[in-house]
Amino acid sequence: MVALERPQSDIVTPMATERLPRWDAFGIVQDLGLAWPDVQAGTKYDGSPVLTCHRCFMAGMAMHGSAEPDTLVVRIDGDARPWLLDDAADTYYLTSYYEPHPVVLVRLARIDRDALLDLLGMARRATLQKAGRAQG
Repeated sequence: MVALERPQSDIVTPMATERLPRWDAFGIVQDLGLAWPDVQAGTKYDGSPVLTCHRCFMAGMAMHGSAEPDTLVVRIDGDARPWLLDDAADTYYLTSYYEPHPVVLVRLARIDRDALLDLLGMARRATLQKAGRAQG
């Protein structure tokens, strides 16, 4: 499995030791998500990046303080969420803040490109259903 971790710099400066904004980790998510013609990239009110499908939330960086750094929040069908959480608890998780919503949290450092692409496909289908569109 190839992790989606950002390469570490050999040069350590005070600036380099500070955590980059969470949405720096969003680049690969955006690249994969935009492969579908009905997915758009945008920003939320707080400036964080988000993917939408027919103007409905599909995926974005988890910005609530209960989420771990570099965590993606992804819309997911309610039937798939328990399966993901049981199958790969080291990758997928929930916090009490996100639990009432049809989403799953994803540790980006723990998911490979193929699994992320599959997950975004699931998110797109769930979002199309929310938007009342035929699944394509």
